[in-house]
Amino acid sequence: SPPQSPPRLGCWFCSARCPSCRAVGSPLVMDPNSICRKTKRLAGKQAELCQLEPEIVQEVAKGTKLGVRECQYQFRFRRWNCTSHSKYFGKILQQDIRETAFVYAITAAGVSHAITQACSMGELLQCGCELTRSRAPPSPTVGPGMEGTAWEWGGCGDDVQFGYEKSQQFMDAKSKKGKNDIRALIDLHNNEAGRLAVRSYMRTECKCHGLSGSCTLRTCWRKMPHFREVGDRLLERFNGAFKVMGGNDGKTLIPVGDNIKPPDKQDLIYSADSPDFCSANRKTGSLGTRGRICNSTAMDTSGCDLLCCGRGHRDETVVLEENCLCRFHWCCVVQCRKCSVRQELSLCI
Repeated sequence: SPPQSPPRLGCWFCSARCPSCRAVGSPLVMDPNSICRKTKRLAGKQAELCQLEPEIVQEVAKGTKLGVRECQYQFRFRRWNCTSHSKYFGKILQQDIRETAFVYAITAAGVSHAITQACSMGELLQCGCELTRSRAPPSPTVGPGMEGTAWEWGGCGDDVQFGYEKSQQFMDAKSKKGKNDIRALIDLHNNEAGRLAVRSYMRTECKCHGLSGSCTLRTCWRKMPHFREVGDRLLERFNGAFKVMGGNDGKTLIPVGDNIKPPDKQDLIYSADSPDFCSANRKTGSLGTRGRICNSTAMDTSGCDLLCCGRGHRDETVVLEENCLCRFHWCCVVQCRKCSVRQELSLCI
């Protein structure tokens, strides 16, 4: 099979060009510009959000794209690299494998993060900064010169609860239709794990106030973790994901294996084993690894031995153009020359 083409982010939303995506019925694969024109396909809460708060839907689209980009970064050295090729991606979403668990978690996290960020930036009328009237005062940081410093909440804390609730309202709506279905239970669990990777790791930031650099008062506020931290945390959960099966009551999930603790709310779960993704296979959504760039000296997932599935690799020299000898001209232009750079690449056979 030919080398993989670069991922096309837009295809994550292309329901019109991806029949297999339509079958999934997930907001992950809807075009954000047409979501609200197709409310008959949507669950009640999604349709309500479209009608009453269309600007929230735009943030949902931004958050999903944010999740896609992070997925592609975290999986860039893996056999399945979170490609969004429209002919294959719908098949991934239809399976209960670990990769699907990560996709649902990172996109639910992205939606929560994007909506919360829009609130803090004043881009949404429905929300703003976090209300801190009922919050306990911040704990003072122990350090030299901090004795007797006054503390109070201020600034613009991120209203992560608003973003959490809107992500839950939109991303969980489809799955809630089949509460007794194991697939729905798994999707809902992984969506929640993604949102908790944002909400549960808020950090406190503070600023000193006072004359001549003194810190007679510190104003503190709560901020979300950087989204790269969210992706790193969810990748750890992906590596330790739990395999589960449905309970007899149809409402519970049971870990597979003996003496395995039940997964907590922040763990990722799946019910089917992943394909090896070595060869192209439309049925499983695998594009294969032929033509992928690998690291001939690495021993991890980016190494040619693992990434090329034992088929071997070939070395190739390519000539790339990049900016060089850049100079700043007042004011305010940067002019660069183009330099040719030879680069040695290893490609999977």
